[in-house]
Amino acid sequence: MVRTGVRLAFDVGKVRVGVARCDADAILAVPLATLRRDRYGADLEEAADLVADHGAFEVIVGLPRSLSGGASASTRDARRWARTLAGLIAPVPVRLVDERLSTVTAHRELHESGRREKSFRSVVDQAAAVVILEQALATERSTDAPAGEMVVPIQEGRQ
Repeated sequence: MVRTGVRLAFDVGKVRVGVARCDADAILAVPLATLRRDRYGADLEEAADLVADHGAFEVIVGLPRSLSGGASASTRDARRWARTLAGLIAPVPVRLVDERLSTVTAHRELHESGRREKSFRSVVDQAAAVVILEQALATERSTDAPAGEMVVPIQEGRQ
């Protein structure tokens, strides 16, 4: 059985962060926003504001792994981003969920819906966040356990 309550999901990229949310019954995942990555952390502050504004009880962050399951610079970046966000929104838990092929799936779904490639950039990150959230909800439905791994927040002054 899936826990009820709003969840937000984030697809963390080098330039943008796609955001999706689900309804309180955890049935429908929808695109919410696209944040611009900011080296000063404005994207993280915006993400924390979205969590508060939507009353999310849990946050899902996509963890980009290689097809073989290995780590990359993007994997480390997503982990760091998730840990920083977790510190900003505690006690709301943050979980990392494998997001292999989420962007590929989002591109395919956008194409199948009739969108043109040119218009993808503005929504593909949100669509990828929807895919990540749907995968997390499906995993929870099939296992009766939250998807992914719990994130340990970065404490001030520590990386």
